[in-house]
Amino acid sequence: MIEELHKKIISKEISIKDLVSSYVAKAKDEKLNIFREVFDDIDAQVEYAQSLLDNGKATKLTGIPLSIKDNIMFAGHIAGACSHMLDHHRAAYDSTVIKALKDAGAIIIGRTNMDDGAMGSSTENSAYGVTLNPHDHTRVPGGSSGGSTASVAEDLVVFSLGSDTGGSIRQPSAFCGVVGLLPTYGTVSRHGLIAMGSSLDVIGPIAKSVEDTKIIYDTICAEDSFDATNVKKQDRLADNTLKKKIAIPKGIFDNGGIDKEVLENFEKVKAEMTSKGFSFEEVDLPHFGDALAVYYIIMPAEVSSNLARLDGIRYGERVGDSKVQQDLYGDTRGALFGKEVRRRILLGTYVLSHGYYDAYYNKAVALRNVIREELENTLKDYDAIFTPTTPTPAFKIGEKSGDPVQMYLADLFTVPANIAQHPAISVPSGKTTEGLPLGVQFIGARFAEEKLFALAKEVEDITNS
Repeated sequence: MIEELHKKIISKEISIKDLVSSYVAKAKDEKLNIFREVFDDIDAQVEYAQSLLDNGKATKLTGIPLSIKDNIMFAGHIAGACSHMLDHHRAAYDSTVIKALKDAGAIIIGRTNMDDGAMGSSTENSAYGVTLNPHDHTRVPGGSSGGSTASVAEDLVVFSLGSDTGGSIRQPSAFCGVVGLLPTYGTVSRHGLIAMGSSLDVIGPIAKSVEDTKIIYDTICAEDSFDATNVKKQDRLADNTLKKKIAIPKGIFDNGGIDKEVLENFEKVKAEMTSKGFSFEEVDLPHFGDALAVYYIIMPAEVSSNLARLDGIRYGERVGDSKVQQDLYGDTRGALFGKEVRRRILLGTYVLSHGYYDAYYNKAVALRNVIREELENTLKDYDAIFTPTTPTPAFKIGEKSGDPVQMYLADLFTVPANIAQHPAISVPSGKTTEGLPLGVQFIGARFAEEKLFALAKEVEDITNS
């Protein structure tokens, strides 16, 4: 889609101004609670994009409208992570990814709804209400990047940026029928992202096609001295030659809880790819299923640390006027943090506390290293690890919101990539009998995004044929 629009802009079949105006009009008229704000001050962006075109410097993204998740800094605009704690937080600078997109001439038209603080798998935890799934308005779009994925699925933008800590790009992408990429940790700068879990958070693209996803990724994966975890390009070495050998973790479906149609779709894609010369082998990844438990120790610990600054005194909104510091903290956090945020802060504080640090946190970190080693060793012999993206299709609004454990299980297949800091991509792979989108996932070796794009394109071609 990006390539087609680019050709029309270059040939002047369509003007940048008219293209952007048409998307802005649709975004302002949406009824699914997708956008937190559609920006009115985009004239300067449009003028800059037009100047690139007029001077023969247009990129493929010049004039292309996008949305951004509400936790990504865009100078002069609210970046509130859909939390009442940050209702009036206005970004003082552009995040590195925003700067890269602006330099390319892309047009940022608005910020999207998300789970409060990026904590959730359904967008039901947003302080501003749930976003509705474009394919079925009684169901969730997934989370935490639910608004971003829905904005692409509903054709309100050409692409979007989300963040992925445990599946927050890939899971909603599967639920909404779009492509979502988790880049290798360290390839896309986190500078200007409101932190949730600093060793897990990654900004990534959401688009309608694999080709579009690659174009966006290539634009935002620049080096950045403002992010200490950013990896220099000369160190991003990977073998991207396809062996046509794909691994499936042994026993990943043994514990039940996997929807029948998800399994049938997974097997169908596997069969189609086999007919095209790919081979699939079950491999021993003994701790693949442990990643979820590891994640729900490490992530809350990092949440507890990162959110300690939001206390109504140093940062964030304030509730009450108590002169007692602890009372002010309690009043502010109790009123402004959502239930799931408070739950994760408490859990993280618990695992980091005296007497439990060694029992829980240190053991989780040690097991994280084991999981990373297992994935790295497997991916020396295979192109990717193949799984469904999610155990179920998009679930009903309210279906799991009262049961945190069931909600956390929605991340079953996605969290291993974040734990190991490997790249992964979710690509649409069909629909259920009710017309709900389904997705499959490839987890690749570090820095092997090109191989993931190639594999995802194979699935895309199968699905669209």
